[in-house]
Order: sequence, then structure tokens, then C-alpha cells
Amino acid sequence: MRAFDLTTFDAPLEVPELRSGPVLLRPFSLSDLPLVREAARDPYIPTITSVPADYSDDEGRAFLARQGERATGGHGYSFVLADVSEPDRGLGSIGLWLREIENGRATIGYWLLEEARGRKLASSALHAVVAFAFDQLAIPRLNLFIEPWNTASQRTAESAGFTQEALLRGWEHFADGQHDAYAYRFLRGEWSQDDGGQG
Repeated sequence: MRAFDLTTFDAPLEVPELRSGPVLLRPFSLSDLPLVREAARDPYIPTITSVPADYSDDEGRAFLARQGERATGGHGYSFVLADVSEPDRGLGSIGLWLREIENGRATIGYWLLEEARGRKLASSALHAVVAFAFDQLAIPRLNLFIEPWNTASQRTAESAGFTQEALLRGWEHFADGQHDAYAYRFLRGEWSQDDGGQG
């Protein structure tokens, strides 16, 4: 098993293409403005991400630039989530964030457009990022933080191998204030390479 090595995360990072089931994960590009525009119309996505709530093409391009800067600055990997049959049409995003990587921890976050929900695309995307984090990057621990009401996302996390650890009161700051979140963890030692992290 590959050893955890902080030099793996020296900037700049390269965002790869990943595949899992029906899902392709790829880097953001300027052609993803329609994805950002649609996400900005969603009542939920702009409250928990840096997607602009008041969309303009300038704001959309600034969002896309930030996604690239996360890799060039060594802060994490930001992926567009697409169906393999339509790779140019983004349906959401998933990110692997390295703010606590010095302690062997990384955090995953994801969102989907409304039209893409309920198709288990987030589950496939999460499997892909988990396999990348454990197999290619040797990260010892992955974290997820999910709102208590978001049972669909909780099921997605558990299907990918995450275990709920605790309810964190006032953990996350959203646009309307502090919110509770369930903390989920996945340890590299709990992951099976034989099935690609599928359980």
C-alpha cells in the first residue's frame, strides 16, 4: 500500500479525469458556464457553495476561475460531474479539499442540479473520488459533513462506505447562519481496493 506523503500535494495539483459507473468527473472549463448559471437558480446550491446567487456571466467566469485556482494553489481538486454519454454537459460538482491535509485529513463536498438528483450519480461520483483519494493520493482519512435533514445525501455517503460519527451543533456557516451537520468519516484502512472502494 502506498504511503501517505505530503509532497504529493505540492502545488500545482493536476485534476484528472475519473470514471465510475455512468459518471465522468473532469476539470472545470469556460464551457461550463451553463452549469453555473443553472446552479445559481437553485434555491439550495448557492447557500452552501460559492456559486453566485445573483448570476451574471462575469460572476460565472469568476466561479470557474476559482475552481482552477484551487488546484494551482494546492488547495484541492474541483471536478465537474457529467454523464459519460454527455461529457460536455455538467450536472453538478464534487470536490476534494485539502485544508487539513497536514493532519492526514481531507474533506469531500458535492452538489447536483435538480434534474440530476435521484439517479445515484452522486454515489458514483463519491466512489470515484474515494478511490482516487485512497489509491492515488494515500490520504488516511476522508470527511463529509451533511445537514441532518438531507437524508438522501446521508444515504449516498453510507453507500460509498462512510460511517456517521457525530452530530456537530452549529458546525457550518451558510448564508442564513450556523447549521448543524452530521460528521461522516471513511478511513483508508476501512477501504477495499479489490472492489474499488465499493464497500
